[in-house]
Amino acid sequence: MSTIQKFKLVFFSPAPNTRAILAHLFRKYPEELGKIGLYEQCAFVSRGTGQYKPLEDAQPAIGTPGTLEYIEEDRVELLVIDQGQKVQLKNAVQELKKVHPYEEVAYDIYRLEEI
Repeated sequence: MSTIQKFKLVFFSPAPNTRAILAHLFRKYPEELGKIGLYEQCAFVSRGTGQYKPLEDAQPAIGTPGTLEYIEEDRVELLVIDQGQKVQLKNAVQELKKVHPYEEVAYDIYRLEEI
């Protein structure tokens, strides 16, 4: 029998794309993503400046290979409820990669503990 596990998925998105990415993820996985108690579509979004320099063979959505880019990005944090085998977590990350405009999506995953 699987035990429910909770994770926090954190990713970075160009500010103009954040709402569309979240809307898609919440529509695709309404029971697994952003659900906290009697609330749904929960996320924390904070604004900042990201930087990156695409290498020669990169195909950046924004910017030019060889040029250091600075872009207004959002740090997005949301809860992932997994049934214990990381299937829901893996599905969420795969879907994020499908809808995110970046060639390489920067994301972090944190296991949450109940106390």
